Amino acid sequence: MRKGMIVGVVSLCLLSFLAGGGLAQQAVKEVRIGVAGPMKAVFGRDHWRGASIAQEEINKAGGVTLGGAKVPIKLIRVDTNEIASVSDAVVAVERAADEVHFFMGTQRSESALAMQDVAMKYKKIFMLCGAVHPDLLARVAKDYDKYKYTFRMTINSIAQGQVLFAHLEDVAKIVKEQMGIAKPKVAILADKLMWADPIVKAVETKAPGMGLEVVGAWRPSATASDVTAELSAIKASGAQIIFQSVSGTMGSVLGKQWGELKIPAALVGGAAIATVKTFWDATGGYGIYSSTMIGIGPAKLTEKTMPFWNAYLKEFDDFPNYVSVTYDAVYVLKEAIERAGTVDPDKVVTELEKTDYKGAYGRIVFYPRDHQFPHDLRFGPGYNTWVINQWRGPGKVVVVWPYEWEGVKYEGSEKYLLPPWVVDYWKKKK
Repeated sequence: MRKGMIVGVVSLCLLSFLAGGGLAQQAVKEVRIGVAGPMKAVFGRDHWRGASIAQEEINKAGGVTLGGAKVPIKLIRVDTNEIASVSDAVVAVERAADEVHFFMGTQRSESALAMQDVAMKYKKIFMLCGAVHPDLLARVAKDYDKYKYTFRMTINSIAQGQVLFAHLEDVAKIVKEQMGIAKPKVAILADKLMWADPIVKAVETKAPGMGLEVVGAWRPSATASDVTAELSAIKASGAQIIFQSVSGTMGSVLGKQWGELKIPAALVGGAAIATVKTFWDATGGYGIYSSTMIGIGPAKLTEKTMPFWNAYLKEFDDFPNYVSVTYDAVYVLKEAIERAGTVDPDKVVTELEKTDYKGAYGRIVFYPRDHQFPHDLRFGPGYNTWVINQWRGPGKVVVVWPYEWEGVKYEGSEKYLLPPWVVDYWKKKK
């Protein structure tokens, strides 16, 4: 064959490849999923674990049905280093874009917004399993054609705020009943990061209507190694409740120092890192009675929750954290691909929008295109509620919310317990 003919054929194939969407239009021998996250941190590790468990189960069962054949799932590790660097995260996704059909993962919203733009440029479906800022899905409403490839497998920070407010209201009632305090005082302690901003603002706005007095908001770094100054100020403020909204390693520091100093305020709300068993060791056991939320706990959210929880605990001697989100994300994606009969992103988007899946993490349904946050995880009774866990001892957490919330109470949940030293302190103050 002449050289000119070879060049012409190669050029024609290349044009056909580019016009047809690249990877999505080639003969698919495996479904390649890029698992993106800070792999040197617990969050990235858990994304990888969750996806790997699902991959192993699906491949063992034959793989993904595509074009009348079964093809395996292949995972590509994408270390974003996103907690430390937005630019590192962008580069990591850019480098992996030609290698994968889909992305899932993320943790830090600031980085996820930048990563999202890269994924959208390449028309890669991006399933958010950790970053929760509303803007990530508000973009879908503003520019659907560009951002429609984004879906979130966890509730956004606004919905998280609703969970935390409901839990806060439960704890406030217990404080009023058991300690005889008519108007409990609340201190807010949250990451100095954008994802927590809507939650802090909402607490400051809504707490008075709940019969609570906000005494102040403290915003240390998500990676702070000492929060004794904040805790001392909170104790001096006379707060009976500390409302935490924490996503980084500071969560372990807070749990340890709060317990060591016997701060006379219940530590409620959400600390992502406090869900894993290493939190107990990191706090030296002082984190007992602290509460945290991550969306899964030892209660029957669906038929799949407790089998997944127990199997994970047995294999890793740990509680599933973001593991369950990414685990379910692989299954949701698998079902959408099979319904679409292709890995073509536009066709898979159409099928993802139809998702109604009951996973370990709860029911997965995405908000429709005309919603304020299209493709966000639907929150509320009958859908995904998340849960809040409370530490009760070494290796033991229990679900304490929802506890009879709007008709929702999961089998295995228990009523929240106030730390004994908090009750004793305020009884002596009377």
